[in-house]
Amino acid sequence: MTPRARRRSPLSVQVLQLLDEEPMHAYGMQRLIAERHKERIVNIAQRNSIYQTLDGLLRGNLIEVHRTERDPGRPERTVYRLTESGRATLDAWLRTMLSAPAQEFPEFPVAIAAIPSLTPELTIELLAKRVCTLQEKLDRADDDTVEAEKLGLPRLFSLEHEYLRVLTEAELRWVQEVLDDLRAGRLTWDRQWLAEVNHRLSSG
Repeated sequence: MTPRARRRSPLSVQVLQLLDEEPMHAYGMQRLIAERHKERIVNIAQRNSIYQTLDGLLRGNLIEVHRTERDPGRPERTVYRLTESGRATLDAWLRTMLSAPAQEFPEFPVAIAAIPSLTPELTIELLAKRVCTLQEKLDRADDDTVEAEKLGLPRLFSLEHEYLRVLTEAELRWVQEVLDDLRAGRLTWDRQWLAEVNHRLSSG
């Protein structure tokens, strides 16, 4: 199986990248992901997510057992390391992920497309809540930037947070513009208007 043919996931890429730094055990990976705020880009909400990912990478010969550790008063821990195949796979995955935008299907565009099923009034209420959430997210990103600057963290290690901040800021600006049009009545609809539009499009 070639590196490109293996199953890829955000968490598997993150795990391989961590092991590219040095051999480590699952707990160490989970701790580093939390310390570096990588939980904002990979889903580790389920406690066994990393263990399941490690199991898959192990079966795919992308990683191997390096050693086991047993500290006093703690359970035995398995330390993993990257294999040559794992390093080649990580390289291939990153080449693809960085050079070719993936065809992803996030929920928000689906909800936007279904807005005609709601009333303008309810849409205003829901989007106003989203604005608050996005603003809070943006504020957290700004706090992270300040913290990184205080720590003297090189920009290289926070590029993904910079990227996510730009996306959040752009989404916030767009949602606010749509809200302005909804509140001003420049963007509106009702059942009769929707029926007329559907009839015109279907007969045209």
